[in-house]
Amino acid sequence: MKIPLKKRILTAALATLFSIAAVAQSIEKEATKGFDQLRTGIATGKVDTIAYPSKTVGTTRKALIYTPPNFSKKKKYPVLYLLHGIGGDEKEWLKGGSPQVILDNLYAEHKLEPMIVVMPNGRAMKDDRAVGNVFDKDKVEAFATFGKELLNDLIPFVEKTYSTLTDREHRAIAGLSMGGGQSLNFGLGNLDKFAWVGGFSSAPNTKRPEELVPNPAEAKQKLKLLWISCGDQDGLISFSKRTHDYLYQHDVPHVYYIEPGGHDFKVWKNGLYMFSQFLFKPVDASSLSKYTVLGTPAETNVRNAKYPQILPDNRVVFRVKAPDAQKVQVDLGKKYDMVKDSSGFWTATTDSISRGFHYYSLLFDGLPVADPASDAFYGMGRMASGIEIPDKDGAFYALKDVPHGDIRIKRYHSKVSNSWREMYVYTPPGYDKSTEKYPVLYLLHGGGEDQRGWAMQGKADLILDNLIAEKKAKPMVIVMLDGNMGGTGGLAGFNENVLSAFENELKQGAIPFVESNLRVDTNARNRALAGLSMGGLQTLYAGIRNTPMFSSLGVFSSGWFANNPKLSDPQYEFMKANAATINNKLKPLWISMGGKEDIAYQNCQIMMKKFDDMGIKYQYSDYAGGHSWPVWRHDLFLFSQVLFK
Repeated sequence: MKIPLKKRILTAALATLFSIAAVAQSIEKEATKGFDQLRTGIATGKVDTIAYPSKTVGTTRKALIYTPPNFSKKKKYPVLYLLHGIGGDEKEWLKGGSPQVILDNLYAEHKLEPMIVVMPNGRAMKDDRAVGNVFDKDKVEAFATFGKELLNDLIPFVEKTYSTLTDREHRAIAGLSMGGGQSLNFGLGNLDKFAWVGGFSSAPNTKRPEELVPNPAEAKQKLKLLWISCGDQDGLISFSKRTHDYLYQHDVPHVYYIEPGGHDFKVWKNGLYMFSQFLFKPVDASSLSKYTVLGTPAETNVRNAKYPQILPDNRVVFRVKAPDAQKVQVDLGKKYDMVKDSSGFWTATTDSISRGFHYYSLLFDGLPVADPASDAFYGMGRMASGIEIPDKDGAFYALKDVPHGDIRIKRYHSKVSNSWREMYVYTPPGYDKSTEKYPVLYLLHGGGEDQRGWAMQGKADLILDNLIAEKKAKPMVIVMLDGNMGGTGGLAGFNENVLSAFENELKQGAIPFVESNLRVDTNARNRALAGLSMGGLQTLYAGIRNTPMFSSLGVFSSGWFANNPKLSDPQYEFMKANAATINNKLKPLWISMGGKEDIAYQNCQIMMKKFDDMGIKYQYSDYAGGHSWPVWRHDLFLFSQVLFK
């Protein structure tokens, strides 16, 4: 029979529409009102008790099984294994979470794929009752044993007894608390068996992330969905967050879902409601970072401050109470207007913010102030707030379980400036127990900052701790100096007199004090100088003019000003006249930039062209990120690995 053209076009259009709808993932961030309440007039599923032989335990064990509305033995169904917590059993979900009600309602709204849900007793031992001390060693060990029973006994029984799809793409596992840890452990540990894995408020039994996902590429390829959720007031949230942090760092798509709540069924029911809607459907991985109610408090927040919060896609939510203010903004390079609610709280959500450390201020009716909820840092020539945005490539400055050095504050009276000055000093692990003399790097901050910059914003100590532990850098002392001379506090009034004053302070004040009070090698081959931005200019000036004192110079995001020949030309003339000495003494002269977006990029390119013309040898590194601390941290990471070798 010939189908009319108009009808064929309509049929094709409808097929395309349904195809798009099947793939699209709607952004529903939490359960709707009444999601867990019995409804009349809808089809309902059925909950039965099953008994299965467990060769692992050596007895017959029980589980609950939910079959969906209109269940038919002629159809094959995917299966979700849903696990309980340490104090529960196979009935815990039924008693506290009403999973059959939640799922029935979702079916009625056409939000769920028909599936079988198995609720087993995850305590795999002969007396598997939740009685006595549930934290006894044998009972806790039984939760680990359940992984073997699940794979060898329960799954084969379910797939033999019920009409199920038996491939990994149609098998899911999820659980709450202890069961959340089990789900992550068993699911991620058996990617050939499970493609859908969910952990709700996962407990301390959760393996460390590097054990859970030893092969991120394989996990990324095989997982259809990995869901991690927790209440923001749950004392166990750190176990979920450390897993999320690892997955984020290794580019494994997942949902990290935080909501208001503690360690309770309010959170777990919402977890089941959200997670179950993803199952056994096409998933848009690019949208997963948007599935959360709350963000994670920034690590730069003061103790117990909930805001600012960082969302999984690195947007930031700011919230501050100022009932009498007329206008409040967040200044994070770009200004964001905040919106006031009836309680006097102002809120704003930013665009996605680039990795690493950023200064910011709150503007109250135009007045810039530090956020009382954030740590304050000396930057921009004043105390400002700072926020640390997660960095996938930031493992080199992460706090790790390695030997750690110390940051010491040293004060000395300078005869050069006739004033008291302060330096921050990093001493490597083992310094106090050793008798050896260490090489020393003198490290300089940028304009508007001071000696605290590299210790606080730069994380210099963590960078060196990690490198030394990996034997990628020699143990060294790092002296972080105050490079502000004459009270300018930055580039204002910056001229050769200011540079000369710093050179004198370095040679006659700082270095003699360090070498008299710290156990450092005084030979030039074990002395280096580096700095960022303004500190890079100070390094170029004092370092180049004193090459017999240093074996290496590091110039980060800096370069002689192309528009200030009065300052720059004498420096080039000196270098040209001393090119052979510079090349002989400095191994290396190391120059770096934060990509073309770095405000010093053009000055640096012009400077390096002049170096080429003069035959000055140097090493160059380019790391995208602009004129910012993420770039300078990476500069120190690379530069310190070539020192004193």
